[in-house]
Amino acid sequence: MSERIQQAALESARRVLEIEAEAIRALSARLNDDFARLVDLLARLPGKVVVSGVGKSGLIGAKIAATFSSTGTPAVFLDPLNAMHGDLGVLGEGDVLLLLSHSGESVELINLVPCARSLGARIAAFTGNLSSSLAREADITLDVGARREACPLGLAPTASTTTMLAFGDALAMTLASAKNFTADDFAARHPGGELGQRLRLRVSDLMRRGDAIPAVDHMATVEDGLRRMTECDNLGVTLVTDEKGLLAGILTDGDIRRILLGSEPNDIKNEPISDHMTRNPRTVEADAPAVDALRLMEVSGITSLVIVDLQGRPAGIILLHDILGRGQFSA
Repeated sequence: MSERIQQAALESARRVLEIEAEAIRALSARLNDDFARLVDLLARLPGKVVVSGVGKSGLIGAKIAATFSSTGTPAVFLDPLNAMHGDLGVLGEGDVLLLLSHSGESVELINLVPCARSLGARIAAFTGNLSSSLAREADITLDVGARREACPLGLAPTASTTTMLAFGDALAMTLASAKNFTADDFAARHPGGELGQRLRLRVSDLMRRGDAIPAVDHMATVEDGLRRMTECDNLGVTLVTDEKGLLAGILTDGDIRRILLGSEPNDIKNEPISDHMTRNPRTVEADAPAVDALRLMEVSGITSLVIVDLQGRPAGIILLHDILGRGQFSA
């Protein structure tokens, strides 16, 4: 491939990404009370969300339904064609039918509206045309339109489906927060994923033990502590023990940064680590569920917890990425 063709390919790809990024950024400015109304409706929903769309919007709808279900809002995808031949039975009183159509004129979706109402369902719509038939028929309509498609011909749904997907994510995540959806709730819905399996484990199954514990005694210097945390898989944390071997404190690389930023320039490497450690660090029991350790880290804004034995000696340490698998889990 010539340099000219390579450059043209890169410029084309950047153009697509920039158009789609611009379309998503524009969504933020269009958020209004209708979004809040839909969140309130779905948060108190006695039934489920039934998502439907045609073509590319249908594919996006299936993903949105899956995201809802996995984050605490029961949802299913309904093929609008099959809906008219019996699948409409999935919809019932107390449900919300969420219809996705950029043009807002998809006949297959418009035909669903009176059927859904007769079954006692409410109607919400994602569309790029607030003057459309679908927008007029829906109880709540959200504008997810894109000013232009990323397709060079301006025809293939690209930016418009990206905004639809992003809006679905925004709605699902807002609902999850409104419902106080937790990590163990997530694990219960992902029993087959690596994250779900990890969250079902105990702290003792994941914690580091023995020589894998970065620890120094209280007589060590800050430099000794930094060296030890680097030797132990570069964890960024060192435990400090007292003269009896009991847990006395913890020093993290974050502590070091705060010390250096909050004082006059000073060489602290040779100072006692006990002068700079955090005393009474957070601990967790070895037989506690991993999800409890994860929640404690989230609430405390930290990335590590110490496990001590009955005498108070360090028995292990567990870090955030020990639970999350260094970001390599599949949900």
